[in-house]
Amino acid sequence: MSDTSPQIPNYLKFAFGGLSGMGATCVVQPLDLIKNRMQLTGVGNKSHKTSFHLVRSVIKNEGILGLYTGLSAGLLRQATYTTTRLGIYTWLLGYYISGNDNKAPNFLVKACLGMISGMFGAFVGTPAEVALVRMTADGQLPPAERRNYKSVFDAIMKISRQEGVSNLWRGAIPTMSRSMVVNGAQLASYSQTKEILLETGYFRDNITCHFTSSMISGLITTAASMPVDITKTRIQNMKIIDGKPEHKGAIDVMKKVIKNEGVLSLWKGFTPYYARIGPHTVLTFILLEQITGFYYSYVLGDKTGRGSGL
Repeated sequence: MSDTSPQIPNYLKFAFGGLSGMGATCVVQPLDLIKNRMQLTGVGNKSHKTSFHLVRSVIKNEGILGLYTGLSAGLLRQATYTTTRLGIYTWLLGYYISGNDNKAPNFLVKACLGMISGMFGAFVGTPAEVALVRMTADGQLPPAERRNYKSVFDAIMKISRQEGVSNLWRGAIPTMSRSMVVNGAQLASYSQTKEILLETGYFRDNITCHFTSSMISGLITTAASMPVDITKTRIQNMKIIDGKPEHKGAIDVMKKVIKNEGVLSLWKGFTPYYARIGPHTVLTFILLEQITGFYYSYVLGDKTGRGSGL
């Protein structure tokens, strides 16, 4: 039997996803900058022993606002990537449930839906991702080698003009691979954890449940995605040397990291990465749940307390 209660239009599901991601990014942008620069430690003759050492260095050399370098790129990334991934996921999830007598899918199906949505989201968001990585990493380079992009749009225009439009999708394959891992882990683990917590009877479908579910989801996502993420970051930040790219591809980057820096370097920056993933996941899901619940309650007149449906 299909659900005949008022439903949110699909285009608003996309919009709500983007707004949630952008709101979260405004809070955690400094952590994204720290994560990117820690992953590039050893590039450009810069080395930081710890995340705290890096923060002190950024504030000393670039000022407190230096922690927000690349914010415009981060917001554009969320407007493209998160809008697409969360919009597609909520749409596919609703489509699956409505076609299966309103039964929730199992973990494997959720993971597959998350991977599909992540793949499409990453492709759409890669140009902003390339700009974000370069803008946040610029302070890591010697002054003579810095790109000095004025904004995300300046970065995109210069990359297109100087390197070709195709370079806006540099690292698209590892980015899409990472996104499939991230979204498969993040969305499925959030949905499954939330479902388990509600079944215990100790939780209600409120912010406490959303917070707990998203923190657990963030930890799982961090462990699963970091090796792919550090590979993606270095590919997107690489320079063309004598007409040839610095790295041959994702496998080449991973081999070099393991050989030169050790296998544990694939998880370099784990603390700032989780410190970013955790709060970003929490804020994104809480905002999504609250925005969706508000729309159901005050626009559609559904007072049953429905959330995002994740």
